[in-house]
Amino acid sequence: MATSNGFSIYLLKNDFTPEDSLKEEHKMVLINEETSQLPEGALFYLADNPPKSPWWKKYWGISKKLQQVQKGAIVFIPVKERWVALTFGMAFHQLIDNSYEYDFGLRTTLNALDPERIKSTDVLEPESAKRERIQSPTASNLTFFDINQDESIVKRLTGAVKDDYTEWFTNVSGDSSLRITSKIEPGEIINLCNKLITIYGKEDYLKSFPEIRNIVPIKDPDKIIELNEALLESFLQSPLNLALTIPEIVDYSTFFKIKYSGAGKISEEYDEVNIEDYMEYLKKQGITEITDVEFLYKHRMVICDENGYRRKEIPIYKCLLFDCQQNGFFHFCDGSWYQIEANFIQRLQATLNPLFMMSHAFLNPCEDWLEDEYNKAIAGSNKQVICLDKTNMSPRGLQQIEPCDLIAINEGKLEFVHVKISTRSSNLSHLFNQGYNSVLLLRMENKAKDQLKKLLGNDSSINSHIDKENYSVTFGIITKKERSKKADALPIFSQISLYRIVNGFKVMNIPCSIYLIDDNVIRKK
Repeated sequence: MATSNGFSIYLLKNDFTPEDSLKEEHKMVLINEETSQLPEGALFYLADNPPKSPWWKKYWGISKKLQQVQKGAIVFIPVKERWVALTFGMAFHQLIDNSYEYDFGLRTTLNALDPERIKSTDVLEPESAKRERIQSPTASNLTFFDINQDESIVKRLTGAVKDDYTEWFTNVSGDSSLRITSKIEPGEIINLCNKLITIYGKEDYLKSFPEIRNIVPIKDPDKIIELNEALLESFLQSPLNLALTIPEIVDYSTFFKIKYSGAGKISEEYDEVNIEDYMEYLKKQGITEITDVEFLYKHRMVICDENGYRRKEIPIYKCLLFDCQQNGFFHFCDGSWYQIEANFIQRLQATLNPLFMMSHAFLNPCEDWLEDEYNKAIAGSNKQVICLDKTNMSPRGLQQIEPCDLIAINEGKLEFVHVKISTRSSNLSHLFNQGYNSVLLLRMENKAKDQLKKLLGNDSSINSHIDKENYSVTFGIITKKERSKKADALPIFSQISLYRIVNGFKVMNIPCSIYLIDDNVIRKK
């Protein structure tokens, strides 16, 4: 009876041969044996590393001779006028990064996998770079794994294949490479590879997993080079199309300073992250021509505390935020590229654009450095508006939740206004979640309603709206971007986050709106 074997498989790009796909420094040996069971035309490369003692032998002072041998191999098989690489051991490290199709493993898995028999998922949330592996003790469908498919990227799926493919392989897992379990004999391996390439070309995944590929990370080095060129071109010609950000959540109520380094002398101090300041720094250092994106890796944003001490240094490349269309929709954040499905963007904006207001009753242009200063100024200039910034309405024992920044009766509803400076994606995600969690707590906890009434002075007209849950929610975003841009003024992942929150408000029958507040502050030293 044939035994099951595990195979790790890469599909080389059309213009790559086995010789082109191996790293220059590889020490693998081409093996030719007439008695082998290799398919016709196949090439067998052996990684025959010399024996080595394990590190723990010397660590513990063991005198007995102990040696470990690490073997590996790559078998290149010609299939359908291209090459398939089967890797064994750690030999896959000898493949050049841009020599193989980066979506072969995941797409083939999505097409072959039985959607009701998934065992494991690897998920990435681009906003926070949070990675998570979720496993099920029994085969389940995707809903069991509780993946927010609009905001998360599925990096890998593992499970059993559809009945149509069980004669070829039983279990499948994939990202860049495809990993399968199969009882296929050597004489049938070409037919197996032929079948896998056919499955790779299918679009069955669009029915089985219709939302799973709305957002796809770009890992192909050639495509990244192309997109980096677009990033560099925008940086040189239209730098205002890019945003310079701190790639983490920032508390804008605390004081910090920004400096730039890497071009010689460190820059002067700035109170705000601003790409114009960085461009000014380059100009002062005599840098007028940039031909390679590599220099964005070498330059640093330096974050200092109020005493001028350095707290963190981050490559400028990782601090850039950029959206572009390059035969598709692409988003760049935290040093990584993502492609967004065009139909998904259209659906997002069809929902979001009508929610962007062109005017507001009391949200005036911002003339203040910090959010809390702005909130106090708005409440101070309008007696109908109450500032609730930094207050807490959570019942004792629960995590602190701020009701909102500003609150007022507006157009027949109690309007909860949440304010944020900047259009940094992670900042806005925090803002949107804060707005949703506030209303959700009021719906779930009567004690939260009582606490909110106390904060508002037990005003009878306001209490009536609270008792009836007659709410509306407005997100006020302080920015220099044009109000007419609507959803396009926000990074794509902020749009995705907002889309989820808006749908949550719809379920609760609570109106939601977004207002882009003019930022009149020159945020420089």
